[in-house]
Amino acid sequence: MMKLLNHLKTINKHKYYVTKLCFRCGLYKQGLLHDLSKYSYTELKTGAKYWCGTRSPNSIERETIGYSSAWLHHKGRNKHHWEYWVDFSHQGVTAARMPDRYVVEMFCDRVAATLVYRGKDFDNSAPLDYYLKTHDYYVMHPETDAMIKDMLEHLANSNLDETIAYIKERYL
Repeated sequence: MMKLLNHLKTINKHKYYVTKLCFRCGLYKQGLLHDLSKYSYTELKTGAKYWCGTRSPNSIERETIGYSSAWLHHKGRNKHHWEYWVDFSHQGVTAARMPDRYVVEMFCDRVAATLVYRGKDFDNSAPLDYYLKTHDYYVMHPETDAMIKDMLEHLANSNLDETIAYIKERYL
């Protein structure tokens, strides 16, 4: 029961940060609706079982059983994840270009996740560092990839206020 309560604290904190960032970008509906699937039974049971407080329970579930049922559920319902936009065709795996507003929400999501998991150790380059560390296995449309990288690089080289102003001017 304690792991479930701690997981709920973590997702509530994450959702709060994403909502705040989305609102600053003018994405009010997306801020309010962000990650509501995390409150579903499918995703909550994984959080309750694998919560540790320093990284996603989905990663731990994946390491433990070879896949994450919670992640499969989550990515199929949340358009701010690049995985939502991956499809299969006779040509193999292909990625569709994400609409700009979902790329901006992805930026907000990555910044918020880093704030939650890094806490006091957060710095503006941390979301870009994580992106670069995990980028090798991404199947992302080149334009989507360029957009999210541009936003994360801007943050790494400036601050959040300047980056949000830049995103609003350039992408929204």
